[in-house]
Amino acid sequence: MATAVIPDCSSPATTARLLDFRGFRGGAVHLRQSVSFRSAKSTTTTRLMVMACETSAKVIDGKSVAKQIRDEITEKVSRMKETINVVPGLAVVLVGERKDSQTYVRNKKKACEAVGIKSYDASFPEKCTEEELLKCISEFNSDPLVHGILVQLPLPRHINEERVLDSVSIEKDVDGFHPLNIGRLAMRDREPLFVPCTPKGAMELLHRCGIEIKGKRAVVIGRSNIVGTPAALLLQRENASVSIVHSYTKNPEEVTRQADIVISAAGHANLVRGCWIKPGAVVIDVGINTVDDPESPRGYRLVGDVCYEEVSKIASALTPVPGGVGPMTIAMLLSNTLDAAMRTHSFK
Repeated sequence: MATAVIPDCSSPATTARLLDFRGFRGGAVHLRQSVSFRSAKSTTTTRLMVMACETSAKVIDGKSVAKQIRDEITEKVSRMKETINVVPGLAVVLVGERKDSQTYVRNKKKACEAVGIKSYDASFPEKCTEEELLKCISEFNSDPLVHGILVQLPLPRHINEERVLDSVSIEKDVDGFHPLNIGRLAMRDREPLFVPCTPKGAMELLHRCGIEIKGKRAVVIGRSNIVGTPAALLLQRENASVSIVHSYTKNPEEVTRQADIVISAAGHANLVRGCWIKPGAVVIDVGINTVDDPESPRGYRLVGDVCYEEVSKIASALTPVPGGVGPMTIAMLLSNTLDAAMRTHSFK
């Protein structure tokens, strides 16, 4: 079986300037699981900053949107402390010594401190038992100072991930992975207590850019439990007509080309080419992938699922990688933690 090689089409150097952006409304508005393809609530428009590139697409600056959200959270956390003397608390559970997981946990703790949320952490060695982990989560479930619990994934193979995630109290499931939260998300006239952070962040970018979702055709590339599936459910809840492209989809480029909104969470560098995109579509790139780059000090650089250089000439708006959905994920984790504390204490 021949291996198809997709040439690198992402450009690390794009000339851009920041514009004062009060909302994008295209005329025709027109995560992380690796996928192998067989074929080559608010609609209020807020003030954003986007980059106007030499290409046609508006590049949605997730960093500035995330900062705006963090500023809003900081104000609410401060008001909560002053009014009822309660500080939201987030517990993070880490197993093993994976460098990437340690980095993610460290960044989450810094983000908590920046907005005034108290962070708690529990670290376990790689060979810890499942029972030790469950006991720790049970203690956090019972701790009134802890309003949200996050178990850093992936877990070692000898630990049953499903059992561990299910043990987190639904009222503290700020990652949104509990089956009852996902079940409520899938049902009409039901509201989940929490929505998974990355797809929630992608939707928040659409909302804050004033991009209409109702009645639009949307395609989600990838069907992971963490991003793809909940992203499709969120789009459906807002009355988009949704298709999911996955590893068994025939002619994925033809399916994707019908979409007014594309959310790609395939974990495949430069998968989505220009020929996959309908002119004027809005593209949200969730993928974070590494490609070799001898000119980089690290020997590699980060790219998304989307071939930026090609798609930016066709789409009306898209998110960059890095600097798009990534910053929104942590912002949504902070938002979910604040919501948990406010719900627990009936604070408005």
